[in-house]
Amino acid sequence: MEKLEEQKRSEKKSEILLEVKNLKKYFPIKAGVFKRTVGWVKAVDDISFFIRKGETLGLVGESGCGKTTTGQTILRLIEPTAGSVHYNGVDLLSLSKRKMKKYRPKLQVIFQDPYSSLDPRMRAKDIIAEGLKSAHIGSRKERYEMVKKYMDRVGLSPLYMNRFPHEFSGGQRQRIGIARALILNPELIVCDEAVSALDVSIQAQILNLLDDLQKDFNLTYLFIAHDLSVVKHISDRIVVMYLGKIVEIANKHELFINPLHPYTKALLSANPIPDPTVKRKDRIILQGDVPSPANPPSGCRFHPRCWMAKPICSQKEPPLNEVQPDHYVACHFWKEMIEQNG
Repeated sequence: MEKLEEQKRSEKKSEILLEVKNLKKYFPIKAGVFKRTVGWVKAVDDISFFIRKGETLGLVGESGCGKTTTGQTILRLIEPTAGSVHYNGVDLLSLSKRKMKKYRPKLQVIFQDPYSSLDPRMRAKDIIAEGLKSAHIGSRKERYEMVKKYMDRVGLSPLYMNRFPHEFSGGQRQRIGIARALILNPELIVCDEAVSALDVSIQAQILNLLDDLQKDFNLTYLFIAHDLSVVKHISDRIVVMYLGKIVEIANKHELFINPLHPYTKALLSANPIPDPTVKRKDRIILQGDVPSPANPPSGCRFHPRCWMAKPICSQKEPPLNEVQPDHYVACHFWKEMIEQNG
């Protein structure tokens, strides 16, 4: 029996593509004539999670909670303050810039704004082929042949490859961004609010495209968003962040049916419902504003706005524990939440 359990744990571990441990990113607050550091903005504060091969992990939370900083730190677009990021067992944060370059093609990103993320002076073919050129892959002719192939794969006509970004629509520009990430044959793509700047009808097209590409190329996604309906559509598991901390991780179906953190429940209650004539009975209105990450509350960071808060919440920070199979929560009163959920 023990050998079987050990084998299961070993199999589960082997599935993990990316493992983040105790990741921190603090930004200094400068003041005075000499610009001395007088404090720190704790954008990401000691978070841990993992992503299995071939899955989509959704990362949700309010604006300013640290979602985008998490994605950028994992890719080392910005350097972390502390922690580790293991990709296929290799700690990316311990690598020099020269050694990190070897892993860049396998770790790609799709940015939020499909216009500002594209160089307006470059043609579509050069934007998409830029990664190939940087990695010294193929001749100029071979790179442009690959560009044609991937433009067609993301739903863009190769006839448009000589156009500049301003000659495309928002959805088409985002397809260019997807082709640019895809052409390097990555394993992990960080989708940083990849559809939030698009019209709803275009959002659906891009989400379906990402879903198809994941199946065809065996991709793994870290999907960062604030729209829970979008995250539910595309994700396998969901991570909920609040003020630089992870408060809950669960399978998407489990999270929507049985949220075990008050903040998660409040987020779900704010999710729009299809029929506007139906009045919600479970709507939770949070009191107060989100505290500053430069001066976060003691204990549980959500306690000043939590309707279930008790003295222990301001005194002791709840650890992120696995309270049910593959369901992690950082709350002192998760058992009471189960009772509330019925």
